[in-house]
Amino acid sequence: MINLRALTSEDWAAWRDVRLRALADAPHAFGSTLEEWETASEERWRARLGLPGSHNLVAYVDGEPVGMATGAPFEGTYEVISMWVAPEVRGHGVGDALLEEILRWAREQGASELRLDVKENNLSAISLYVRHGFIDVGPSRELGERAMMKRV
Repeated sequence: MINLRALTSEDWAAWRDVRLRALADAPHAFGSTLEEWETASEERWRARLGLPGSHNLVAYVDGEPVGMATGAPFEGTYEVISMWVAPEVRGHGVGDALLEEILRWAREQGASELRLDVKENNLSAISLYVRHGFIDVGPSRELGERAMMKRV
């Protein structure tokens, strides 16, 4: 069974643990690096969870953290800014659960669309997003990434 937990800045240590695991496992998938975050202060971790209007999730299976996702508003646009699923549970619905919760949250916030950027070579992530109705809308702001969007 997959359990999702929304985090606040008080949960910074739980977020730190899963985020560092994500950065170590899939450095190619993120704009941030493990080196940038592994020595980050508690204050920096709390600030990351305290992004205005953000919705930060950790997915648990059998009590173990196995995924994370963040949705946040930026300049009037709602975006998925971070998502990861542990290799041992990929293909078991964790990514689907995280993405569905971010979509639910975006609708609840009154968003008309949800956007994300994804590395062009991250085919499993692209497949997940397409399965959930996201469409490729062209190159993103970052070299080697595609922008994807879904009306919510």
